[in-house]
Amino acid sequence: MRERASIIAQRLANLYRQAHVIEGGWAVVNRALVAESDSQILEELLKLPNGEKLSAHIRNLQSGRTPMDGIERELMPYGGMMDRAAKGTQISTSDLKELESALARFQPDEDHLEEIRNLPFVQSFGEKWASGVRAAIAGHPGLVEQWRQVQQASRAYELWNRGYAMLEPPVSDRARAEIQAELSEYETYLPMFGEEGMKLLARLRAFVSSV
Repeated sequence: MRERASIIAQRLANLYRQAHVIEGGWAVVNRALVAESDSQILEELLKLPNGEKLSAHIRNLQSGRTPMDGIERELMPYGGMMDRAAKGTQISTSDLKELESALARFQPDEDHLEEIRNLPFVQSFGEKWASGVRAAIAGHPGLVEQWRQVQQASRAYELWNRGYAMLEPPVSDRARAEIQAELSEYETYLPMFGEEGMKLLARLRAFVSSV
């Protein structure tokens, strides 16, 4: 049960960090947080980055202190920066043209990803560039679809690198829990890398199934 609790805790932590891009926002996320939480899950959350804030938020939901469609400002992931970005970021005409041009040339490889990341407007969002730009171009449906391809490619390479890193000794139960929580994403993205991607996926599946 302890391993299962750690896997659930990691999944809830991922959900918490991605609330700003989930359709339905906190009303949807909070229902999932409460439905899957118990004392063991809350204990496991305390071991994760920002887990204390998430645990406190869940306790507030359970007690009724926080409504099911809300969250206290001090308990928001990233200090609330991503929610503010999603609501208020605008893109200038010159930045929009530069982004459109880069997206027209985009191919799902590392060179084109680097070109996108090096755009000044993209760099202005720091580590949260993918979701920040997505919020800024929300009023341009055609670009949103093109940007989704960038996000997918970026996530694929992120998982590719993380998968190999997780398998480097010494391995840990924490690593196994993190891989298990994200296994469906590995199964989605690693096949993009062909035979080598499938080999890595097989190693990850074997890793999480081992005891």
